[in-house]
Amino acid sequence: MAMPLHLTVKLGTYLMKQKIRRVEKYPLIMELEPLFACNLKCAGCGKIQHPASVLKQRMPVEQAVAAVEECGAPMVSIAGGEPLMHPQIHEITAELLKRRKFVVLCTNAILMPKHIDKFKPNKNFAWMVHLDGIGERHDEAVSKEGVFEQAVAAIKLAKQKGFQVYTNTTVFNTETPQDLIATLDYINDELGVDRLEIAPGYAYGKAPDQDRFLGVTQTRELFSKAFAEGRRKKWRFNHSQLYLDFLEGKADFQCTPWGVPLYCLKGWQKPCYLLDDGYAETWQELLEETDWDNFGRGKDPRCDNCMAHCGYEPTAVLATMGSLKESLRALVG
Repeated sequence: MAMPLHLTVKLGTYLMKQKIRRVEKYPLIMELEPLFACNLKCAGCGKIQHPASVLKQRMPVEQAVAAVEECGAPMVSIAGGEPLMHPQIHEITAELLKRRKFVVLCTNAILMPKHIDKFKPNKNFAWMVHLDGIGERHDEAVSKEGVFEQAVAAIKLAKQKGFQVYTNTTVFNTETPQDLIATLDYINDELGVDRLEIAPGYAYGKAPDQDRFLGVTQTRELFSKAFAEGRRKKWRFNHSQLYLDFLEGKADFQCTPWGVPLYCLKGWQKPCYLLDDGYAETWQELLEETDWDNFGRGKDPRCDNCMAHCGYEPTAVLATMGSLKESLRALVG
């Protein structure tokens, strides 16, 4: 299944402009973290291991919007932490939509019913609800009982109110191909969400549980079995076809770490969304003062088992745009 047409057109237009201007490094999607605080403590997450003083901080609306404008990416993924704990998150979202950005708001959905009426349906806005399995499997992944039922109820509520709803499923080595198939079938067919995103979990150094992450060989085996027999085509993925090929081991790429940069309370994270080697004050500083050749599989051991879409989806998108065959494939799925 191809990405939504209006997103494909938006991204294609943006990429063409960069090519005409001969820009070498540019972002496709910007990750914005206006807070680190979260109402969950997931075992595979390394994002909430900050001092209490830092967890209390909230990024001002003006700062968030300025960072997005500085970066220039056509799409923005608002994450955290849990964004709905930010008292002005709806204002940040509204300001970005005014600037014609495509915005996804990533959430565990616990607070969605409380805050949903602060938002309005928009073709350039989607909720991104995390679902890492069905029932107890999801609750185990987020280390709290009852969250799956809350997430499902929130998804149904958002659909009833006319919102686009995407899901993001992180896959760990506790999953079998059958588990993954069941999860994607449920999300796609029974919940009827608009788009699904999926990726193997990244082994954050600060994650409480270090024994759940997949290696490259395990990832390829898992996804090739789950995607077999034509199943991949029926799921409404929000990914390029080449990235899905990459997960299966049908294609291989180098990482494009600047393609999905992260801006958070501390600044622009070096060198990417997953690695934390310090922070740059400006987007230009991040681009110019990062030695990009030092990162990627075979270059930095922290990258060896990474197959996350924040690094490899940009590479796949650029490869798609550089091929007439793949461009046509992206349109038809």
